[in-house]
Amino acid sequence: MIAFGSRPRPANGPPAEVAAPETAGMPTTREAAPAAPPLRRVVARDVVKTYHTQIGPRRVLDGVSFDIGMGDKIGVLGKNGAGKSTLVKIVGGVEAPTSGSVHRGLFMSWPVAFSGGFEGTMSGIDNIRFAATLYQRDVQQVIAFVDDFAELGRQLLLPVRNYSSGMQMRLAFALTLAIDFECFLVDEVLAVGDQRFHRKCHDALFVQRANCAMILVSHDVHTLKRYCNKALVLKSGRGRVFDDLDLAIKIYETL
Repeated sequence: MIAFGSRPRPANGPPAEVAAPETAGMPTTREAAPAAPPLRRVVARDVVKTYHTQIGPRRVLDGVSFDIGMGDKIGVLGKNGAGKSTLVKIVGGVEAPTSGSVHRGLFMSWPVAFSGGFEGTMSGIDNIRFAATLYQRDVQQVIAFVDDFAELGRQLLLPVRNYSSGMQMRLAFALTLAIDFECFLVDEVLAVGDQRFHRKCHDALFVQRANCAMILVSHDVHTLKRYCNKALVLKSGRGRVFDDLDLAIKIYETL
């Protein structure tokens, strides 16, 4: 009879040596599990943004969540003041959320045509050179692209503080396209310049970069229906994602 916890014993001999299960025919050291590959998505989870004002705290976003991957295009819908632009700034890293998190698993652009990052005392060329160096791009190639796309000519030699708002938007739009981002943040800037330049921006963003991800804030429901595969509807700081664009637009139109 073999007692529980004892080793089995041969009939005429010392106790048998029994290999431990984890060492029988296996390495004696445990190998670390391979690290999980990075998540190639942009994921916002329970994003909250509260501003402190003279009349008390104002919660602009209240637990907003969504995620997108390469090729996805999500439209952001909501009335004025619903928090659309604030959400874009938080996702792009321009502002920090009060709570919640944003995982940027794709090479993320700043908000398209956002000119707040320019140094006003520097020329357009110097701002382009700085951005190209920061993002480790070929400086001369970036300058050539922006010069051709923005069509600002010798104005690029002047300090940016002397630019009109339209000129700054042209510069910012062209510089955004020059960096080859994987995910673009677009906040109602598709009407930059005249009709010809508007079409040029439209083709560069939606046609030539159709494989990129995009977060698009727009009141133009026709553009959203044409290019987006889902929508985030914001109301009173709360948000809901819809895969059905027609349903999302119907809800938006009743807000």
